[in-house]
Amino acid sequence: MLLGDGTLRRQGKRLNALLEVNHAEEVRAYVDWKWKHFQEYVRTPPKSRLGNGQRVAYRFTTRSIPVFTEYYRWFYQNRKKRIPLDLDLNPLSLAVWFMDDGTKSRSAWYLNTQQFSLEEQLFLVDLLKETFGIEATLNKDKTYQRIRIRTESVQRMERLIHSFILPCFRYKLVHDPVTTDSKDESFN
Repeated sequence: MLLGDGTLRRQGKRLNALLEVNHAEEVRAYVDWKWKHFQEYVRTPPKSRLGNGQRVAYRFTTRSIPVFTEYYRWFYQNRKKRIPLDLDLNPLSLAVWFMDDGTKSRSAWYLNTQQFSLEEQLFLVDLLKETFGIEATLNKDKTYQRIRIRTESVQRMERLIHSFILPCFRYKLVHDPVTTDSKDESFN
C-alpha cells in the first residue's frame, strides 16, 4: 500500500506512526477488504467523509503503534514518502499497488508514481524487470513522470496479479475479466 495510496503519519509528539487508508466511496469494498486485514489495529470501522470539493472518501486509520513506526522509518525520510532501496515485490504487493495507483489507457497500463523522484521511479522500473520480467519505461504525464508498463509486458503482469484483483477493479484489466470472484479475496 505504501507504493500507492497508503499513508503513514506521526502526529504531534506521538512516538509511533499510524496507517491511514483513504479511497473514494465508490470502492468501499476495497477499503473494507483492507480494514478486514488491519482491524486488530483499528478502533473504529471505516467511515464516509466529505473531502475536498464534492469527493466523498471512505476511510479508516489504525492506532499509533510500533509496527507502523518501523514502516514509517523505512518508507519516509524528513516526513516525505520515498522508495527504500531494499524493497521487495511479490504478486500480491504488485496487485495492491496496481489497485491503488494503476490506470489503463487502451491496452497500456500506468502506475502513477509522480510523487516519487526520478531516481526512485527508475529504481522501480528496474525492480519490475528484475523481479517479474516486466518491461516498463517512464512516461511524461503533464509535468511529472510515471511508470508505463510496455504493451508486451501487460499480459505478463496481468497473469501475475489477476487472481488478486478485487471485482471493483476488474475494469482496469486489459483482457476480459473473469466472471467469478477473485481466487482468494482474503489474500492470506
